[in-house]
Amino acid sequence: MPSVRFDIISIGTLSRNRLWNETQAVRTPHSTTTLIRVGERHILVDPGLPPPALAARLFERTGLRPDRIDTVFLTNFRPAHRAGLSLFDRATILIHGPEQQAVSAYLEGLLREAPRQDIDRRLVEQDLRLLEKLRPADDRVADHVDLFPLPGYTPGNCGLLLSLPMTTVLIAGDAVATQEHFLAGQVLPDCYDIKAAQESLTEAYEIADLIVPGHDNVMVNPRAHGL
Repeated sequence: MPSVRFDIISIGTLSRNRLWNETQAVRTPHSTTTLIRVGERHILVDPGLPPPALAARLFERTGLRPDRIDTVFLTNFRPAHRAGLSLFDRATILIHGPEQQAVSAYLEGLLREAPRQDIDRRLVEQDLRLLEKLRPADDRVADHVDLFPLPGYTPGNCGLLLSLPMTTVLIAGDAVATQEHFLAGQVLPDCYDIKAAQESLTEAYEIADLIVPGHDNVMVNPRAHGL
């Protein structure tokens, strides 16, 4: 059975971080992007940067071109997690089924209410067409790589749990926004369901030795040191 390896391709950032006393957006948000390698497979998680920047980072960090990516997984459908998706037209694009269903229902509701000539209607239709191209992920994405649902920030936010020989790694998406949020026990303020998000944050603490937050670098879980 092939072993699994992960590499951080790009470290994400929030548009505003209230733990830094920022009350309005001061930067362009983008997610942390992670590459998972299992045997001959190359799975990219959350392509958050614009295509030119992401292609450059991918090559700098791994020597790979976008056409070597066979699978892309989105932890949620927020724009900050998919800005570079168009790079990977040869890849299978996966998302957690409940996230796909919830977003589809929301967008279809917006369409029913939007005037025919509303410019926002075209954006909604564009997102719906993209959503239809995505496939609901199986519980096991690859050997040693399993779905780990972490709802709350969005209805179907879902991480990936990597089982390495000596450690477990959780790519958490927005269930863990940044290391500071994790250490402070705080979730993002604009959650779909605050209670579910808090429960998901607790699950992340309990399950993983290493955590890849949605918008920060990989971090060691203090629990691994008995803290």
